[in-house]
Amino acid sequence: MKVFDQFLEIISKKGSVYAVLIDPDLKNNENIKTNVKLVNESKVDVLFVGGSLIMDSKLMQRIDLIKKYARIPVVFFPGSASQLNSNYDAILFMSLISGRNPHYLIGEQVIAAPLIKDLGIETIPTGYIILESGNKTTVEFMSGTKPIPRQRPDITIAHALAGQYLGMKLIYLEAGSGAKTPVEIETIKQVSKAIDIPLVVGGGIMNPEDAAERAIAGASIIVTGTSTEENPAIMKKIADAVHWRNN
Repeated sequence: MKVFDQFLEIISKKGSVYAVLIDPDLKNNENIKTNVKLVNESKVDVLFVGGSLIMDSKLMQRIDLIKKYARIPVVFFPGSASQLNSNYDAILFMSLISGRNPHYLIGEQVIAAPLIKDLGIETIPTGYIILESGNKTTVEFMSGTKPIPRQRPDITIAHALAGQYLGMKLIYLEAGSGAKTPVEIETIKQVSKAIDIPLVVGGGIMNPEDAAERAIAGASIIVTGTSTEENPAIMKKIADAVHWRNN
């Protein structure tokens, strides 16, 4: 079964998908094996792998290690085409539709497309929308784009609908790594009501309560990264919160 179809099945049965994002960077080098094994034991549905900035040349070895120990799908969360690897089960083929930097709207995708075809990786077209979070996040800085203001859900809805009408299969609302506050509940409610495709929400989700509120508000996929890097033991509690139909 394709990874995207697995997402739809989990959403139907459990309420929402729980994704943990692992950054295969130097800072996580010593923890990857342990954290992936914890992921396997914690009812996490999918591993997203990728980062905006990689600080050494050991990226591919870390991705190999993640795939070796993972018992769930491993999906590429692209920072750049240079991070592509045959170990991925699928890729979020993302376009940063909230920004106006052509390199992240289409340029990086053109570079990656022939490599993806050659590797035979499943693609999941994803409209990526960065929202204001109280801090200048890594993705905002590295992409050279401005986030959508928190108090303007109408602008977010317009971008999400544009992504859907362009043929995206997912819309991803991103507060960003290091976000001071996660995506607003009201924004999630309004966007999920406006679109007909699954909504992904990530950035600044630090505990089960944050995750549950956003899943019930309409997020079909909840993503955590920093919180589970700092406290891997919390993953099972977040998974239980995200799988709200089981409660």
